[in-house]
Amino acid sequence: MSAKIKEATVPISGMTCAACAIRIEKGLKKLEGVESASVNLALETSTVVYDPEKISLGDIRSRIESLGYGVVSDKAELSITGMTCAACAARIEKGLRKLPGVLEANVNLALETATVEYDAGQVGVNDLIRQVEKLGYQAAAKGDQTDAETVDRRAEEIDRQTGKFLFSLILSLPLLWAMVGHFSFTSFIWLPEMFMNPWVQLALATPVQFVVGRQFYVGAYKALRNGSANMDVLVALGTSAAYFYSLYLAVRSIGSGAHMTELYFETSAVLITLILLGKLFEAKAKGRSSQAIRKLMGLKAKTAVVVRDGEELTIPVEDVRPGDIVHVKPGEKVPVDGIVLEGQSAVDESMLTGESVPVDKAAGDAVIGATLNKNGFLKVRATKVGKETALAQIIRVVEEAQGSKAPIQRLADSISGIFVPVVVGIALVTFAVWYLLVTPGDFASALEKGIAVLVIACPCALGLATPTSIMAGSGRAAELGILFKGGEHLETAHKLDTIVLDKTGTVTKGEPELTDVLAYGMEEAELLALVGAAEKHSEHPLAQAIVKGIADRGVTLTGADSFEAIPGFGIRAAVDGREVLVGTRRLLDRHQIPFDQAAEAMSRLEREGKTAMLVAVDGRLAGLVAVADTIRRTSREAVQRLKAMGLEVVMMTGDNRQTAEAIARQAGIDRVIAEVLPEGKADEVKKLQQQGRRVAMVGDGINDAPALATADIGMAIGTGTDVAMEAADITLMRGDLTGVADAIVMSRKTIRNIKQNLFWAFAYNALGIPVAALGFLAPWLAGAAMAFSSVSVVLNALRLQHVKLEKRSTERGR
Repeated sequence: MSAKIKEATVPISGMTCAACAIRIEKGLKKLEGVESASVNLALETSTVVYDPEKISLGDIRSRIESLGYGVVSDKAELSITGMTCAACAARIEKGLRKLPGVLEANVNLALETATVEYDAGQVGVNDLIRQVEKLGYQAAAKGDQTDAETVDRRAEEIDRQTGKFLFSLILSLPLLWAMVGHFSFTSFIWLPEMFMNPWVQLALATPVQFVVGRQFYVGAYKALRNGSANMDVLVALGTSAAYFYSLYLAVRSIGSGAHMTELYFETSAVLITLILLGKLFEAKAKGRSSQAIRKLMGLKAKTAVVVRDGEELTIPVEDVRPGDIVHVKPGEKVPVDGIVLEGQSAVDESMLTGESVPVDKAAGDAVIGATLNKNGFLKVRATKVGKETALAQIIRVVEEAQGSKAPIQRLADSISGIFVPVVVGIALVTFAVWYLLVTPGDFASALEKGIAVLVIACPCALGLATPTSIMAGSGRAAELGILFKGGEHLETAHKLDTIVLDKTGTVTKGEPELTDVLAYGMEEAELLALVGAAEKHSEHPLAQAIVKGIADRGVTLTGADSFEAIPGFGIRAAVDGREVLVGTRRLLDRHQIPFDQAAEAMSRLEREGKTAMLVAVDGRLAGLVAVADTIRRTSREAVQRLKAMGLEVVMMTGDNRQTAEAIARQAGIDRVIAEVLPEGKADEVKKLQQQGRRVAMVGDGINDAPALATADIGMAIGTGTDVAMEAADITLMRGDLTGVADAIVMSRKTIRNIKQNLFWAFAYNALGIPVAALGFLAPWLAGAAMAFSSVSVVLNALRLQHVKLEKRSTERGR
């Protein structure tokens, strides 16, 4: 993607089925400057990649509206000062329109205001204000609107549809009563005489047909005007045929004095009522499928206590700036990402990692916004605020994943594009066959069969089968600390057969630890005190690991009288008047100190992948200390899970083969690719792919980024570098390998769910349409089946929100 190309997500209203999504996609792709367009029916959004020099978001919006749909946007009014002429207003308008997510901007010079329509998922009021200030003017939001506020459009729509349904239900019940009374086996049911009157039935059915059902006529008109058809066309055709044929019969009955028992007013009214009920259930279910995003947004802290000019101030979290000192009391949420300056506490990071065990934090540790401070006071310097925080990034990734299309959806999309015209054709053929051949001349019977075919068909189920599962699956994965960057990655992950693990920081902790201590001729505590005092002044990572390990063992460390680092050999120091040497064999050889007593133990430790160092005190061998990058507590368990799932696990590292194989044995990994240069990791992944394997690469470092990008799926350990996470397709926020198995399990369950949805959507239409054409379904029953088919698909997808994964041991035993 060139620097000029941009990507925008545009919320769309008015879509009723997959045919709508296909039409919008096709319409947008025809625009000059639009590189690609993808419409998600379940999320009601369109993701558009476009060249802003050739086309604007306003043009894209106009195109969507010309196709008969609406673009949903939030509106903000800004008070602007500093403008002097029309050129200022034009400049601000142009600058605001360049922001991702801004659909339209109008600046009024006389009133000194700007009215901006924008997508709150991509840009906020504070972003608009900052853009105006960048242009050299001052701006402030008018009213109480803030970046944190969101409008639940779906809740408003549900309330509106509920009102329509209840109105339609009240008018339809007498018609349904009259219909039930038609049958001989229900003749015992009392039926008011007036309900049989055709004009009473007409009076009841007309408001349902043209007031409640107006939305179907409007939708059908817009679709047909643009040369396509959708579900509204089917509903409008079916109900109109029943209504107007009944009206014709009623008019013919004038003067006859007979009750009309063969009217079909109840067919049209009950159909509309049942379809509204199905849409109502569907809207509520779809609302639940996106609740992961709302949960994440609800985690944000609302206010923060900051110190400015020596004074404590409680301010909205949106007003916190990088560098601010934030006070976090016990029981409060950490408002922004930052570094602990003072204090100690346990912090609940389960919202980020899915891990319930609190993490100890002290000075120098990083904290994440929206995590919960459990029991201590923390003074934190803010490093990332607003849309740069980890939570904001997680929300963005989940939104993008939920808005993306999985390749498995292509079949459903291609069928949905021709579905309605085919169904209309089948309905016409059904009517003709019944009218001309099966029941010659019986117009009413033939019409009934044709209507049943029209209303049994459901393109909605096909359109919702994939996106609702993607939404529910990726949302649940995010709650478990697994971030899929797109639907295509969620699909690809279930096909994996080979998992390549980077060693350092992935299988291992990525930091050396003191593992072994052997003392010769003195107590271990005395040896550790001398070694710790000597190494205390060294900046070498291994020395720091030794000092930390000794301190963790409860040994009090003093300082050294003198210290000298000997590159390539080790160190020499004077501690309490005693000479201490710590280092390699060559160091003791240089000082002619024999170490035969420790030779075997040293070789054994090195075979185990550890770095062993000899210790001499006052010219005599005193002991041996060993340091190693130890494997994570969960690595062996995770590897066993991956193997049990039928996956081959490979470890790849730049370390020497002896060390690599020692670590692999501890982790239960059978295959090792060792001594690989950073630039060679991607080549090794390619070699595996050339063998026909579907490869996932799991890493955490900058040198893993090329391999992550090359693999079929790149998984970044969340504790790793930003570069690795940017190159990866899946980010594992928990920071250990159990997330790899969890990600694949979520992928497999989601794809299984999608296949179930697609099977039932196809089977429903493949069986329902012939059954209706053969005359085995009354129109009202066909309408009920159609109304609830899409609901069943959404409800099946929602099962993913309750997926439970295997219980795992935790890295944090404290």
